[in-house]
Amino acid sequence: MSENGETSRAGAGIFDVMDMGLDQDACWRAVVARDARFDGRFFTGVVSTGIYCRPVCPARTPKRQNVVFHRTAAAAEAAGLRACLRCRPETAPDFAGWRGEAARGGAWRGTANTVSRALALIEAGALDVGDTEALAARLGLGERQLRRLFRQHLGAAPVSVAQTRRVLLAKQLIHETDLSMADVALAAGFGSVRRFNETFQALYGRAPSDLRRRKTGGEGGGEAGGAIRIDLAYRPPYDWPAMMDALATRRAADETVADGVWTRRLRAAVDGADGSVMVRAAADGKAAVQARIDALKALPGVLARVRRVFDLAADPEAIAHDLSADPLLRPALVARPGLRPAGDWIDVGEDAPSDRLIADDGDLLARAERWRPWRAYGALYWTLSEEFRHDRTG
Repeated sequence: MSENGETSRAGAGIFDVMDMGLDQDACWRAVVARDARFDGRFFTGVVSTGIYCRPVCPARTPKRQNVVFHRTAAAAEAAGLRACLRCRPETAPDFAGWRGEAARGGAWRGTANTVSRALALIEAGALDVGDTEALAARLGLGERQLRRLFRQHLGAAPVSVAQTRRVLLAKQLIHETDLSMADVALAAGFGSVRRFNETFQALYGRAPSDLRRRKTGGEGGGEAGGAIRIDLAYRPPYDWPAMMDALATRRAADETVADGVWTRRLRAAVDGADGSVMVRAAADGKAAVQARIDALKALPGVLARVRRVFDLAADPEAIAHDLSADPLLRPALVARPGLRPAGDWIDVGEDAPSDRLIADDGDLLARAERWRPWRAYGALYWTLSEEFRHDRTG
């Protein structure tokens, strides 16, 4: 929000809404300025070095003629680039804003939502245990159509997206935990240590153990059953007290909230492992996660569900920009930036979580059509705006 109450949208200018291409010149200006608002919205491919970076990378700015921009890390790796060891693309916040851009083209219940559902399944490990054909069948479409949608929206095939997810999670575990390389391979979703080693050798020209620059040590170890501590990035602002209050009031059987820490009990029948996961606010833009699981291969699915529960992929700037068009919501957006709906641990919805609305108020349902694809957020701010109006008239 700017001081006059208007919302600027940092990423609006980098996408061509019709084909989801990138405006290369707009991306270049963001890189030159190292504009943190664009972190995770695209990745900078430096063809002269074969590396891709976040727009906030502290390394010397490359020459313009050596740079090509990619919408996703998967697209950059599909182009033959490897992740920068300095800015660590695996730590960039997830970006779901492309779903909103696609919605402006009328796809809020169409192709963008299908890709969103596919991404959630991939993040939970669908392509670690199955193939693209099975994934497409779960989504009710053909394999060729699914590959086409991924190319359109993400610039990479589903298998490339899955491999990039595995590689980046493994890279983060190497940097942030003291898990053995064999355990890292298992926890990141690789089918074998051999495949893990081959992938890293192909991408980085070195063994994965060579990427570990420091010994982490300390408490928590990182063995199966021990504590795995990892930070998950999100894009501020984030109203942590409101989120914790929402999680506490829903009183889920396997969840508790105490002293600013949310804890979820894990069960093998649901999560593929027994144990627990704890989440709290860390430094600005980070959620600190501590998982204790007796089966490391369950970690990707657990982290995917944590991201969903805490809505870590949200783009608050895009949401505020769009919802501010409603004059009744605008004061609440200014007063309480960063509200996010708490997600379900087990997600079975057909619509994107951002667009789900449970209400029996006819007036609200009609008004909420203006809020697509952010109806879930609009409902939060609608309740807050109702409280504001009650306070003024009461």
